[in-house]
Amino acid sequence: MPEDIRNRSAISHADVTALNFIRSFAPYVFRRHFRQGLRSHIMEILDPSDVEVEQAGKMVAGVRCFPKATPRRMFRIFRARLKTLENALVEIARVKIVERYLATDFMARSTECIVEYQGPGGRDLMLCGFQEYVAGEILDPWTILGAADLLSALYEAFRCQDSPLTESQDQWIATVRQKGSRFINQIKLMISEAGHIPDLAGAGNLILTASGGIRLVDINNISGVSLDPSIDLDEKGYPVCDKSVEALSLIEEKVLGRPVDMEDDIYRRFLHPERRKALKAKEALFWKRQVGS
Repeated sequence: MPEDIRNRSAISHADVTALNFIRSFAPYVFRRHFRQGLRSHIMEILDPSDVEVEQAGKMVAGVRCFPKATPRRMFRIFRARLKTLENALVEIARVKIVERYLATDFMARSTECIVEYQGPGGRDLMLCGFQEYVAGEILDPWTILGAADLLSALYEAFRCQDSPLTESQDQWIATVRQKGSRFINQIKLMISEAGHIPDLAGAGNLILTASGGIRLVDINNISGVSLDPSIDLDEKGYPVCDKSVEALSLIEEKVLGRPVDMEDDIYRRFLHPERRKALKAKEALFWKRQVGS
């Protein structure tokens, strides 16, 4: 019996076009994105002509170049099982909360779809998403680079691309910090007003664009923010809420170039030394289980 697509570690174009709700002769190429999450398959949706140029190359000033095909959109297949339609609507409602606070400047917009998946065990509800593709560099809150070096390194990375920056480094960094401040304020507003926070901690979840904007591209794990002193875990056993607040504090330090204000209600609660000690223990247990599995 074939394996349920949600259980597979990786999937291909043929696996996507074999799905009962996707046209078998879809006019696109589905390619596995280099960044995969625990909660979804992530596929690039590519124009076949772009893939052809990527593979065959093209001549530029007498030199054959092989430009990487740029996705038209991203296709996500959520791994989570949906027992009822209400479960799916709850997941979509969380995405809508994030959209309310971050769209359109600070997140990759996504259209969520509830489909009927014909799997090896019969018909089942499945949540999918068609998401905007965001070009840029990964903004990693956990980088060893500090405030003095991180933005300089990212500026140089953009300067080496096909459409180099025209701004000076100081001008560009000022723009990043201005937009970064707005991003942080919107996240804090989401926490205080809506009681939710997206996953800011995962590798590659945040993209810094050439124009200096921070965009959230992973909307698979949106957690409630509880006032309870206990540390909440997601369905995988990961303390995503606490780690996301920690990531937010690191973004504030490394992008805005300023220490966090420990009088801020959010940081005072989540970055308290005793809570952080307990958090490290829960995080270590999570990774131990991941290695074991």
